[in-house]
Amino acid sequence: MWTVAVTIAVLSQKGGTGKTTLTRSLAEGMSRAGLRTLAIDADPQGNLSEYFGVPADAFPTLGEVLAGQQRAMDAIHGDVIPANLGLAEAELMLAGKIGRELTLRSALREPKRHYDICLIDCPPTLGLLTVNALVASDWAILSSEAEHFSEQGAEQAMEVIGLARENLNPDLDLLGVLLNIADMRTKHARATLRTLQDRFGDKVFETVIRRSIVYPESAQAATSIFEYRRRKAIDYARLTAEVLQRLNLVPQLARAQEMVGELEPKRQT
Repeated sequence: MWTVAVTIAVLSQKGGTGKTTLTRSLAEGMSRAGLRTLAIDADPQGNLSEYFGVPADAFPTLGEVLAGQQRAMDAIHGDVIPANLGLAEAELMLAGKIGRELTLRSALREPKRHYDICLIDCPPTLGLLTVNALVASDWAILSSEAEHFSEQGAEQAMEVIGLARENLNPDLDLLGVLLNIADMRTKHARATLRTLQDRFGDKVFETVIRRSIVYPESAQAATSIFEYRRRKAIDYARLTAEVLQRLNLVPQLARAQEMVGELEPKRQT
């Protein structure tokens, strides 16, 4: 393994694309594959923190870290750096700070020595918090829903990724584009996938996260889909394997593939 964690920003241009469920489930998949994984909630809504079952009054949070009041290591609660509405105030404070785009990258230097993977759940806007996440990251995963405005949002998000790479983080690259919470029985969802493939080529993940009521249920229960309804975790297991393959993590990939094999529906003979 590398000496510091590989960091992946998970983003979308709008809400409702399954981004937080993606981050939570991918963190679980990575952990089950044998990687020490840190999840970072960079969204003031704090949905990822709630999904992990972090208490609402947890302290410190990412807001205090970005405000320079607390160390990031002290803000880790069970492998999560949580967020709440105070993060929005921290973002406003950052706006007037010199080197504001580098704040998160600097804050994560110590935690990245203790983990293999860091996953950052970005807010559904392309503002300063998302820019901080991209500057702190090695890779970006773009979540896109099967609808026209999400396709437009993917283009806008790609522009922000390009600007971050060009001006602040030349090592940043797109790990992949994911079609998320899609009903592949519909013509529209299949057409959206083809559109993404035409635009992004092999950057589009082969895995599609299919729509299911079980995902919001697991979020409400603050329980990973791998534990809440194990068989329904198959799409995220496949995605975990695909991500590990793109990161060239061979031993962990083998474990993820075993996990996929265990979860795949057994064919009737």
